[in-house]
Formats: sequence, structure tokens, C-alpha cells
Amino acid sequence: MKLLVTGVSHKTAPVEIRETLAFPEPALPQAVQNLKAREGIAEACILSTCNRVEITVTADDGVDAQALVDGFLQESRLVAPESIAPYLYRHYGQDAIHHLFRVAASLDSMVIGEPQILGQLKSAYGIAKEQGALYGWLEGLLSRAFSVAKRVRSETGVGQMAVSVSFAAVELARKIFGSLNNRTVMIAGAGKMSELAARHLRRSGASHVFVTNRTHERAIEMAQLFQGTPVDYTRFVSMLPEVDILIASSGAPHYILHKDEMQRIISARRNKPMFLIDIAVPRNIEPSVNEIDNVFLYDIDDLQEVVNANLRERLKEADRAEEIVAQEVERMMARLKVQEVTPTIVSLQEELERIRLAEIDKVRRKYGPLTREQEEAWEMLTRGIINKVAHGPISELRLQAGRPDGAHVIAAIRKVFHLED
Repeated sequence: MKLLVTGVSHKTAPVEIRETLAFPEPALPQAVQNLKAREGIAEACILSTCNRVEITVTADDGVDAQALVDGFLQESRLVAPESIAPYLYRHYGQDAIHHLFRVAASLDSMVIGEPQILGQLKSAYGIAKEQGALYGWLEGLLSRAFSVAKRVRSETGVGQMAVSVSFAAVELARKIFGSLNNRTVMIAGAGKMSELAARHLRRSGASHVFVTNRTHERAIEMAQLFQGTPVDYTRFVSMLPEVDILIASSGAPHYILHKDEMQRIISARRNKPMFLIDIAVPRNIEPSVNEIDNVFLYDIDDLQEVVNANLRERLKEADRAEEIVAQEVERMMARLKVQEVTPTIVSLQEELERIRLAEIDKVRRKYGPLTREQEEAWEMLTRGIINKVAHGPISELRLQAGRPDGAHVIAAIRKVFHLED
């Protein structure tokens, strides 16, 4: 059985090539069916995301799996093979297993450690399973990839640190307040990044979101996204004593919050901490505000610095994750080697059983029918001898299966016991 992964990713192909090869989600079930229907393809799975398209198949030994996959791509995506050939990567056998484990563990993602890819791979697995395209060896391999990803998550910190500005804001907020439960958020401005930060804060326990904008209709529209409250732009400073976290992303060309105003706000809050996130360019909040006790101001550069530091830490953790993947590939290959030698073990046991029964028949022919007690005695005696004879060769077969030069020993055992190829 051949294993082949064929694909493109953000590392090998520009977005226009990835778009050409991508499969819309509604089209995936039929695509998997069409791929599986090709003669020689045993199992198949198609992973299609914005950053990668991968086709994984197992094929019969005498089949050109690459030609089958290329033909499928040509027909289903209407592309000429030569037009996509420079962007394709192909992995066979052990390299394919290593690649699948790295993809599942998010070590091949644009952002190392991001969790989405595992969910996308599980979705692709589910579609292929529903279409009857996964039922054996490849199904087991993908299931093992999910377990490897889980081990990487639990034993390393590769996915634990925020690597987006909006997530970094939430991470900092947790450090300042401990728990974000029942914290109140004010969004000043209606930028996409502030919306993302507010969404993350809301999911993390923030109880209410106020939204203000120079265009009040936009404030109303954005407040509805969070079941929040729109605030008139002229009143937002007077509302700040009630707010724990301010996200400022207004397009104003000047500061919308000054140090003297912030001094009055923190006094009104009786010096309870306040977290200010200024992600506007030019900045919305006077930088000297950070000099006030219990006021924590971070601008876009501060947040990016946190992100960069976290990325560096993720890369360190990724080294440990790569070690885990390498270990798991070795284990998988060892299991596969044992599976490869299983037919030889079965042949050996069958040959020894044939010899055992033949010898008992000789005894019957020479001494006549055996009594029940004699049959049981002969059965127990001969089985015991055969088991002892078989133990050494079988143990050696399993041991040699995982060794580079083990094929010579396996061949010798087959020859000694006259086992057919």
C-alpha cells in the first residue's frame, strides 16, 4: 500500500494558485467520492483551507498514485498539470506521515500553534468518513495525527501565548485584573481590530460593552454585535469612571483623552485599576496618561512587542513539539514494520501447525486410533513443543522488523522454515 500527500500551502503557492485548487466546503463530499472512485485508490481525504489544499491517498502497490491524483486535480479543478506543478509538494511513506503529524500539530501553519487547523483536519476526516473513503489504514493514521496534536498541545506551550494584537490585549487585561468576569469595556471608534479585541474580552467574561463613535449610527450598529450600549460621542469621557477597559481606535487626528481628564477619571474610580488599549494611528490617548498610578496604557507598538515576544517563545516551544512529532513518527513506523512482518509470523505459525498435525497423523496410522486421554496428552505435548520452537523466531521477526538491515534476517527465517514468498 502506497501513502501519498499532494498539496499546496502558503509556503509554496501564492493565493491565486491556492484559490484555483481550493474546494468549496459544499463540494467536498462529491470531490472525495470522485477521488475514491478512481481505480487503484484505496482511501482518500481532502483538506481545503485558505492557506492549504492537501489530497491524501493510499493506493495499491502497482498503481501510479501521483498520476491518479494529478488526473483528479486536472478534471475537478480544471487546471493544466504543468501550470500547478511548480507549486505542488508531494510526500510519500514516512515523509507523508511526518508531514501529516506536523500539519495536525500546527507546526506547518502560517501562525505556529494556531488551533484552527486541527479542527479543519477533523472536519475533512469526518467528510471522508461519511463518504466511505476512510475505513482502514489511512483512517487509523489520521486518528493518530489527532492524538499527536493533542500530545503537542498538552506537553508544550506552542499554542498558549497570544500572537495577535487583539489576543495580546486580552492577555494583558488578565494580568492586570486577574479575572475578566464582570469587567466593563468601552470601545471608542469602530475599527476591525477594536471589534476583535472586544469580542475576545466578551468571551473571556467581560459583562458589558459600551460603544461610542463620531458617527452615532455606526456606534448603534457595532453595539448590537455585543448586545451592548451605544454612547453619544460627546459623553464618552464622562462615562469612563464606570469602565474598566477602554479600547481606543478612533480616526481622530488628535488625542481624545488627555492626562488631566484621566486623572479625574481615576479619582472618580477611587484608584481602581483601568486598562487603556490605544490601537489608533495616530494615537488617541496622550502617552503621559501612563504616568498615573493604577492606569495601564498600551499602544499598538506595545502590543506588537508582546506579540513578538510571544512568537519567539512559541518558536522555542516548537522545537520541543518537533521532537515529539519525530518520536511519534518513529513509533508509527515501528508499528507499521511489525504489521509488515505479521504475514510472515502467520505463515510460520501455520507451517508449524501443519507439521504438528502431520506428526500426530503418523502416530495414529502407526498405533491406531488414540483414546481421548491420549489425544489430549498428544495435543498438550505437541502444542507446547511448537510454542517453544516458535517463540524465538517470532520474537526475532518482531525485533528485526524495526531495524534498517532486518530484512536479511527476516528472509533467512523464511528460508529456514520453507515459507513461501
